[in-house]
Amino acid sequence: MLLAQLSVYPMGEGTSLGRFVKKGIQVIKDSGYTYSVGGLSTAIEVPDLDSLFALVKEVRAAHIKEGAKRVVVDLKIDDRRDKDATLKSKINSVI
Repeated sequence: MLLAQLSVYPMGEGTSLGRFVKKGIQVIKDSGYTYSVGGLSTAIEVPDLDSLFALVKEVRAAHIKEGAKRVVVDLKIDDRRDKDATLKSKINSVI
């Protein structure tokens, strides 16, 4: 299981980007992966890199379909190999 932190946002589209974020979140929701929306990014559990990159491509495409002319993707990946980790286990380890 990989954990990822994803922020995708269009450039030059004004100060209110909610409509783009909603489209991206819908793609993630439709994927069936476990996710958690935060104030500045979305955390996602995916089985492997191929699945993650396919999902990022879909989110990016949703922003472009919504009208974005330029899209910035900020992606952080936690590929832990010594034990299974989930979003819930990471949160529980610190609270």
